[in-house]
Amino acid sequence: MKALILNCTLKPSPEPSNTRALADEVIAALIDHGVDVDVQRVVDLRIPFGVQSDMGTGDEWPAVRAQIVASDILVIATPTWLGQPASVAKVVLERLDAMISETDDAGVPLAYNKVAGVVVTGNEDGAHHVIAEISGALGDIGFTIPGQAWTYWNMGPGPGPTYTETDHGHDWSRSTGRTMAANLVAVATALQHHPIPAPPSDG
Repeated sequence: MKALILNCTLKPSPEPSNTRALADEVIAALIDHGVDVDVQRVVDLRIPFGVQSDMGTGDEWPAVRAQIVASDILVIATPTWLGQPASVAKVVLERLDAMISETDDAGVPLAYNKVAGVVVTGNEDGAHHVIAEISGALGDIGFTIPGQAWTYWNMGPGPGPTYTETDHGHDWSRSTGRTMAANLVAVATALQHHPIPAPPSDG
């Protein structure tokens, strides 16, 4: 089983990423379940705005898309800014939009039979709103969202330290991340045995 984690931090490498630090807890749990995990820091790639699978010369999204198609599990990890998903995460969702109308040779939408989850960090609140926005969009595209397929961390209302600057709330976020990983693997395994069929034809 394969998983792809898209880290949608605004910080380019090699700057430390709080979002990656929490995502690492989910990654470790997925590996414990025998999952082969790959990670992309999206801001390091040239991914233009758009809603097509390939925007032409220099677009690095097609390689990411190929990883998504080859994976059973997709996790979008994002910081919270102004109570919203990071702009990088929104670009990812817009580029994924093209998959709504893309199918395999049997007519099954490409995102069907793949599961997805969300990791959210931020020293401000709004995590549930971010999770809802991303999960809703992924569901529209065709991904299956298991129950409690998310984990998050925040410091609470107002400014404060970041995830890596405090131990506050880490135990809960780790525990929730382990549950998230287990649920993603359980539903991905179920879909391997009982896949969602192609949508009924209009005829």
